[in-house]
Amino acid sequence: MSTFLVSIICCMATTIIWYMISLKIFRQFKRNWLNPLYTSPVFILAFLFLFHVPFTTYQQGSFIFEQLLQLSIVSFAVPLYKQWPIFIRNVNKIFSGVLTGTVLGILAVFFMAKLFHFNHEVLASLIPRSVTLPIALSVSNGLGGITSTTVFFVLSSGLFSVIFGPHFLEKAGITSKAARGLAMGTSAQMLGANRSMLWGEEEGALGCIAMATSAIFLSAMLPLLLFLL
Repeated sequence: MSTFLVSIICCMATTIIWYMISLKIFRQFKRNWLNPLYTSPVFILAFLFLFHVPFTTYQQGSFIFEQLLQLSIVSFAVPLYKQWPIFIRNVNKIFSGVLTGTVLGILAVFFMAKLFHFNHEVLASLIPRSVTLPIALSVSNGLGGITSTTVFFVLSSGLFSVIFGPHFLEKAGITSKAARGLAMGTSAQMLGANRSMLWGEEEGALGCIAMATSAIFLSAMLPLLLFLL
């Protein structure tokens, strides 16, 4: 068996094992900040440092996950298909709310880049931070960003939104099911959509729709973003 194949098997096994451990911890304590998306990378990094495994070795062996992540893009048609009646009923709210949120997110990134003098790579990595990870990676690559930096920004943005978003909506007195679902799906991707499901079926459906449509909007804006950069 070749060294490369052994590396792939070991890296895949390590990733899956630590993810399952993180998932068990999350289900036991039920805290948003313990989501496996955040805790499993911490465990994996600790494992790599403890056993002196070069990160480049792990990254080369786990490339299959990146390939699968890119293929998962086609799955975003599923929530739109399943929730098509809700989509049609709220199409104006979806387009106005999600498009506004996506554009404001991009403008906020350009403002921060101007304020803190970000270089081109950081700016390109930060622009897709508010969309779901597979689309964010594709957009970041298209703009010339750094993949690892984009992953960090996407996960950090999602964690921040899912922790503080519900409290902000409550304090702001926003009770509309559509507004709450769309806000969480647009800002926190799948985590926000899952959080919206705790409020009700309609909120959860709109959260899934917002996650998918925000990714579509950002992808459609790619030529304009390339021109601006």
